[in-house]
Amino acid sequence: MNLRKLFYFLIAISCLTPMALLAEQNEILAHVKLEGASGDEKTAGVWVDGQYVGFVKELKHQKKLLLMPGRHEIVVKQAWYSDFRQEVMLDPGKTYTITLKMQKDPVQKPEQAAQLRIVAYPERAAVFVDEQFTGHVDEFNGVGQGILLTPGEHKVRIALPGYQPFETTINLLPRQKMKVETRLMTGSINEAGSLVSQEQKSSSRTQAQ
Repeated sequence: MNLRKLFYFLIAISCLTPMALLAEQNEILAHVKLEGASGDEKTAGVWVDGQYVGFVKELKHQKKLLLMPGRHEIVVKQAWYSDFRQEVMLDPGKTYTITLKMQKDPVQKPEQAAQLRIVAYPERAAVFVDEQFTGHVDEFNGVGQGILLTPGEHKVRIALPGYQPFETTINLLPRQKMKVETRLMTGSINEAGSLVSQEQKSSSRTQAQ
């Protein structure tokens, strides 16, 4: 084999290797598709075996939900809705579709509610208030947008896999408008469950409006 043929052979091998790996991955992993009928369901957060993985409408294409074969618990959360839970047994290489049917929570929105805006990056990060999932940053960062909360003290947490989470405690007055601003620092997936560092707190700010 001359040098030119060897050169083209190596190029062909380098192109085929990623395709072969992708094909092998598709044969081993199972694909889970989540379908929601309403806008609220499409923006709901998704947990797999207790790990937050993103929200419904983004888990497709390059970010599609691929899981190892076996038993998994899928939990979908949205503010003012009861949690949707489903246990699935996955076979390798197959696609499973879960149709979300979330029920409105009977709990009413608070009277004399205060409003909390969240301005943070990345905007797809999940927002938790008092350990309860309430939505994503991009739902609460615009003018006129915000989380309605009862007056008093609340613990706010902003988290996304691959980033260090941000946590702060706020104290709201009746009908008060407040804004929390931060930028998540990159980190490992495991750090998504750890507490925010003092350095992060000093680089972020909470302010009343």
